Amino acid sequence: MRAVLQRVTQASCTVDGKVTGEIAAGFLVLLGIEDADTAEDLQWLANKIVGMRVFGDENGLMNKALADIDGDILLISQFTLFAQTKKGNRPSFLRAAKPDKAIPMYEQMIQTLESLTGKKVATGIFGADMKINLLNDGPVTIIMDTRDKDNH
Repeated sequence: MRAVLQRVTQASCTVDGKVTGEIAAGFLVLLGIEDADTAEDLQWLANKIVGMRVFGDENGLMNKALADIDGDILLISQFTLFAQTKKGNRPSFLRAAKPDKAIPMYEQMIQTLESLTGKKVATGIFGADMKINLLNDGPVTIIMDTRDKDNH
């Protein structure tokens, strides 16, 4: 499972001209799911997202987590995070989980993040052509991969 966290002052997702999810300050999370991902991976990643201390404190240092700023999450499914680009110029997405696995895991991530934050998670629509609008703050962008969890 891969996630790209972007610290934002605002973000929204629009599908067919309608806003499906919108947040003020917090994280825009792009989430990629692969077949090898487990419930353990999901829980580890959710805990990391919620606990990531990249928001400024009173001294301007990145010491605050999402809860400390009453921040929100906009969660967007993005299979292209598993693009393989080694050969040629057209990416392969074979590592990305198919919808029958990815959709339940995406929905579980929503529930897990809501449980951890006590707040509703804004979302896009799985598999839709989404337009994401964001104001990146910093910019602060963090890439996390559950395959790295045992290395730290």
